[in-house]
Amino acid sequence: MTAEMMQTMSMDTFGMPAMDMMTMQQCIEACSACEQACTMCADNAMADGMIKCASMCMDCADVCNTMMRMMMRPSGFDMPSMRAMLQACMTMCSACADECGNHAEMSETCRMCQMACEACVAACRAMMDMFAAAETA
Repeated sequence: MTAEMMQTMSMDTFGMPAMDMMTMQQCIEACSACEQACTMCADNAMADGMIKCASMCMDCADVCNTMMRMMMRPSGFDMPSMRAMLQACMTMCSACADECGNHAEMSETCRMCQMACEACVAACRAMMDMFAAAETA
């Protein structure tokens, strides 16, 4: 349903006519998937006594949730804030991917979380690239 709703929104209203709503939708989905993976990984890591991994995953889940919610409210876009949040999301997801990567060989949950974090970084990077292209169009 979210994808359908995103397609009804016109970014012309927000001064960003060249924005690709599909790129935004893909980033929303990547943030959601990462939030879910991190939440599950945090629970598993806590049970296994991997406190740092659990903490990183919980923080990453929170950042991804906030990023996703910001993108779902395009009428309130403030480009400097969006760029800063995208950068924060990429930084947190990269750090979480690195931490989960330390455990990926012994934990399938960490391996999957690492992959979700890396996919989220790529989706956020695509959003940053799209913003840059939209501003020059």
